[in-house]
Amino acid sequence: MTKEEKTHWKKNFNYDYHGAYSLMEGQEVTLTIKSVRKEQVTGAGGSKEECTVCDFKEDINGDIKPMILNKTNCKTIEKLYDTPFIEEWVGKRVTVFVANNIKAFGDVVDALRIKAIVPVDAKPKLTPKSDKWKTAAEAVKKGTTISAIRKHYDISDGDFKELEKEAQNV
Repeated sequence: MTKEEKTHWKKNFNYDYHGAYSLMEGQEVTLTIKSVRKEQVTGAGGSKEECTVCDFKEDINGDIKPMILNKTNCKTIEKLYDTPFIEEWVGKRVTVFVANNIKAFGDVVDALRIKAIVPVDAKPKLTPKSDKWKTAAEAVKKGTTISAIRKHYDISDGDFKELEKEAQNV
């Protein structure tokens, strides 16, 4: 029996959130962020803590569960998509993997991490500094909607408002 066919012991418990046990050894998954929110999480021993929790549009190996985003993962997403605002992370693609030998909670553990590289299938970011900004402004002037722009580009609500202003001057 190969490692891929074996069951991690933690999978036999009803955990509410994804953890390192959710992925097979060496596996990485690219997922789309569905929502990010603050949530009261009950930890070991019944202690409660406010955590940042992320839901994905896709499952991880058949399980649809949220993932708790620690500060490290939040900082990674912020750097990947150049925004600290969790509302602007919705729809973004991230790759999740298991990092080994992480010091946490007075122990050395395996932990889920967000890879510090924008997934290849992610849409290019459209900002006022982008090469395609003027072309997009011309398209908006001709009636192209934000949803049509978002089919091809990653653009924040604030940048789209700027794009609409730019379209008036084209």
